[in-house]
Amino acid sequence: MNIQVKSGEPTTTATDVLVCLDFEKEKTLGKHIKALDRTLDGQFTALFKSGEFQGKPNQTTLVHMNGKVSAKRILLVGVGSREDLTLERLRQAMGTAVKRVRQVKAKTFACVMPDVPKSVGHAGTVAQVLVEGAILGDYRFTEYRTNDAENGKTIQSCTLLASKDSDLTEIKAGAQCGQVLGEATCFVRDLCNHPANVMTPSRVVAEARKIARESKIRLKVLEKRDMEKLGMGGLLGVSRGSIEPPQFIILTYSGGRPTQKPIVFVGKTVTFDSGGISLKPSENMEQMKADMTGGAEVLATVRAASRLKLPLNVVGILPVTENMPGGRATKPGDILNMLSGKTVEVQNTDAEGRLILADGLAYASRLKPACVIDIATLTGACIVALGQFAIGLLGTDDSLKNDLRKAGDGAGERVWELPLWDDYFEQLKSDVADMRNIGGRGGGTITAALFLKQFIGDYPWAHLDIASTDWSASERAYISKGPTGIGTRLLIQFLLNKTNGSVR
Repeated sequence: MNIQVKSGEPTTTATDVLVCLDFEKEKTLGKHIKALDRTLDGQFTALFKSGEFQGKPNQTTLVHMNGKVSAKRILLVGVGSREDLTLERLRQAMGTAVKRVRQVKAKTFACVMPDVPKSVGHAGTVAQVLVEGAILGDYRFTEYRTNDAENGKTIQSCTLLASKDSDLTEIKAGAQCGQVLGEATCFVRDLCNHPANVMTPSRVVAEARKIARESKIRLKVLEKRDMEKLGMGGLLGVSRGSIEPPQFIILTYSGGRPTQKPIVFVGKTVTFDSGGISLKPSENMEQMKADMTGGAEVLATVRAASRLKLPLNVVGILPVTENMPGGRATKPGDILNMLSGKTVEVQNTDAEGRLILADGLAYASRLKPACVIDIATLTGACIVALGQFAIGLLGTDDSLKNDLRKAGDGAGERVWELPLWDDYFEQLKSDVADMRNIGGRGGGTITAALFLKQFIGDYPWAHLDIASTDWSASERAYISKGPTGIGTRLLIQFLLNKTNGSVR
């Protein structure tokens, strides 16, 4: 979708659909809708008085213009009451709007920049979230459909319509940022929608090579023999049952000073998780093609850092493998020698994500990082604890956790902190090794994070468990059914906030 910004009047803007966002419980029409209403002889006033359109969140009403104004149709979209307005409501409204635009097979649409209180956000902030909502709401994955009527319903362009020329520069900057963030999430959704027979570990490396063509990015890939020399027992152990060789990807973006310590992201990248010898139930196992979401989000974040030209040094680390049963697969009771030198008794091969992340975190400590953030579809326990609307957050540094919380609130990808008390380590004690890889049913998200804590160095660290938000059983305003990519914009917004270059 081509994103444009221009100044103009709603009554004279030629487009297939003109989108107008309006509030609930207002005594008068918004100024842009009022101007259209005068041209239309009070048609919108009648809609409000009849109750056909009330401005409730994500409510829509489509009106055909029949030549009365330059736009062919006007779409009213509700954002709720002015006092309850948030950036997330604007993002959802745009996601809702773009679906309605596509439904009528429109090729172009324009959205009038809404009159938003400064307490909610400035013009650039609003532009960013509107573009995010448009791109994410329009997302579809149709690559493997050979006869799909939806394929022809493609929106070619979205125009943000500014009422003041003085706002154009800020709105353009916000729209550009929103486009990068929206496209990053769609990239993650694409990678996770591909089936595991396509998105293999070697294909993930190929995707990383494409990203390495972007400005100031370089790539290093460790193969199996390199891992054996280093002693990456976690990643090697998980990969033993698969015929697909494991990969260890280090993607480095150098946008800051050479002396600046890097921000390091480590993403769990299991391209298919069968559970290994501790085989998962067959129901919903097809969703395990998205067990690589953490790694995909790290790839997208590094790419976004380059496209936004952020003055930071960023490193993305992806331990990549399948988790499969087989004659050589790791068995319950096996002991693995990890990169850090510690030993782990594997009591459940389906707790594999923490094993590969442990090697990734140990490698990250060699880079002398400013901080390390790992992100992973790690535990089903996180789904039980938080449902589908919050990402689990645990970590060792309050400042880092607060930064992630702020970024998550701005991105609409909220986090919720769980305790990381050492008391829980009692559940991870092994009779034959330094620790075991499971801690029993109680506090599963916490014990998984506490396991990871044993492999970090002396740096600020935070862990994001996205198992709760990674997959959606239904389509929402701008959330796709299936892989959601939630967590991507959180990480990118975290970097934007670090540069003080955020429009949010």
